[in-house]
Amino acid sequence: MNTTEVTEKDRQMAERCVTCPVCSHARKKQRGIAYWFVKNIENGICPYCAAYEKVYGKKAHEA
Repeated sequence: MNTTEVTEKDRQMAERCVTCPVCSHARKKQRGIAYWFVKNIENGICPYCAAYEKVYGKKAHEA
């Protein structure tokens, strides 16, 4: 099991993902173009989505 420490910067970046309108919509609706977009970009492109996963332990598109 990977035990990486969550830093304050990770928490700030995860907060940005929480307030992101696209990510918030994807988490709320769980379908549609925003959901597809977030699900497909979160792993490699968006550092805020990656920080969200690190801090909260779930993908940015998961409710």
